[in-house]
Amino acid sequence: MQPVDFTTLMAIGHNLRCHWVPSRCEQVVQRDTTSIAIALRTLDRRGWLTISWHPQGARLHLGKAPPKVADTFTFSQQLKHQLNQLALVAIASVAPWERVLDLQFGPRPGDPPQWHLYVEVMGKYSNVILANAQNQIVTAAHQVSDQQSRLRPIQTGDAYTPPPAMLSPLPSLTESQQSWQERVTLVPKSLQKMLMQSYGGLSSALVRSQLLAAQLAPDQTPDTLTPQDWDRLFGVWQQWLTKLEQGQFQPGWTETGYTVLGWGMIAPAPDIHTLLETYYAQQLNQQRFDHLSNQLRQKLKGLLGKLRQKADGFEQRLDQSAQAEQYRQKGDLLMAYAHQWQPGMTQMIVDDFATGDPVAIAIDPDKTAIQQAQRLYKQHQKLKRAKDAVAPLLTAVRAELAYLEQVEAALGQLNRYGEPADLAALLDIRHELIQQGYMADPDYRSSEARASKDEGFRRQTTPAGLPVLIGRNNRQNDLLVSAIATDYDLWFHTQEIPGSHVLLRLDPGQAPSDRDLQYVADLTAYYSRARLADQVPVVYTQPKYVYKPKGARPGMVIYKQETVMWGQPRRIEQQAQQAGDLASAVAEA
Repeated sequence: MQPVDFTTLMAIGHNLRCHWVPSRCEQVVQRDTTSIAIALRTLDRRGWLTISWHPQGARLHLGKAPPKVADTFTFSQQLKHQLNQLALVAIASVAPWERVLDLQFGPRPGDPPQWHLYVEVMGKYSNVILANAQNQIVTAAHQVSDQQSRLRPIQTGDAYTPPPAMLSPLPSLTESQQSWQERVTLVPKSLQKMLMQSYGGLSSALVRSQLLAAQLAPDQTPDTLTPQDWDRLFGVWQQWLTKLEQGQFQPGWTETGYTVLGWGMIAPAPDIHTLLETYYAQQLNQQRFDHLSNQLRQKLKGLLGKLRQKADGFEQRLDQSAQAEQYRQKGDLLMAYAHQWQPGMTQMIVDDFATGDPVAIAIDPDKTAIQQAQRLYKQHQKLKRAKDAVAPLLTAVRAELAYLEQVEAALGQLNRYGEPADLAALLDIRHELIQQGYMADPDYRSSEARASKDEGFRRQTTPAGLPVLIGRNNRQNDLLVSAIATDYDLWFHTQEIPGSHVLLRLDPGQAPSDRDLQYVADLTAYYSRARLADQVPVVYTQPKYVYKPKGARPGMVIYKQETVMWGQPRRIEQQAQQAGDLASAVAEA
């Protein structure tokens, strides 16, 4: 993930000063544990300023309004109490080349600031600190104790001090090319490392874009550069400093991230705020998706492993219980032929009542035939009782296995992040497992779970253009049946195989063609655990014949009056591949 560097921060500050100073602070909301949103209003517009101290995605930019959920964070409540209805009167840097912006708030434009909101964008040390007019810290996103940092503790009541000054030389427009070149070549390494180690205020993304603009490779060494190469590189260096000084920024997308200077740009962005909001939302969603997906997969793997082991144990005990009748039959034979017993016998061979075949029965030499028969009767009763006790336990374990395998199937359809709905579906699964008691998370907030009825479903259309909704998880599967489906729709599911619930939407009196039915059956097979099979049995019926038993777990239903057909998931896979090839060809053209 590309971090916000000094150049990007200056571009943000310049844009905010031009368009949002002065403005009034109307509201402060904390989105999550690492970001807040401040509602700003000018004479002609209103916007939400996002400020984040995320270790990998610290930044500030205008963005979307935060979701309307309860804000229970202490930090935002303190900011709201102090800043609401004050004016953002200035945005300043606390020191040259420091990645810290000072957002100053006062009663009205032109008045001296009463509050300073210091936004420190410094990787894992990022922070947001509120100080009063005397520069005394009132609150901070991260309190840093003396034990955590002797160099710069951050505690309520302490005086705010800027971060320690950089020890590296700082770039300057007045520096000559000879002085600059001598400093850069002082330690002969690759060009990228030489520039990074020679000056402060640089980032790897900035240096790479400078070298790209100068038509040089990052891993080139100084001995490979001609005088003309040095001239071009110094010219790009001067352009960078000039743009910084004059506030000339050009935000856009690059092959590996973004730029605010136009170098290496493959597509322009409408503005820097849209650029940063889109980039970091994508990157942080991807990061959170990967982490959450791995967490859920590991949890389900452990749960399913334990349940399968438990089911195997119950099945073995039932197999042993199946021998109970044999113990009773042998006891009957011993009682019938007890007169043939002789002291010291270890085995009696008697004829079976039903077949007449000889049956060998082991006898304890210390017991009589009647005593041995009584022992066999006791074993018979014990195994019979075990069968009665184990059978319902096995049924419960199998039901729990079916449920978790359904969750696992939904998780299997979320292999990679493609859109925000994918992350929302994972959050739904996590929320469900927490509610069902399979997971415990001290940082969990129920507000993360979405409550929208018609949001996040996978959507497809049949060859005739009929809409199809596909559940991404059990929450959505339940919604398809309980809230979305009408009496005219058709509900699809793989037969006895975990998978997504699929709904074919129909208008009153509308009848789908065989081609449409086959397409939806193929989709249903594709979004199931049997995706790799050639043919998969699929059932469909009207939603009114789909029931959720009382006390059933999420996503678990029973159905009747179903029709069975065969779905072929590989058709959907081939269509997706062809669509991807076509999209690639169009992009290349």
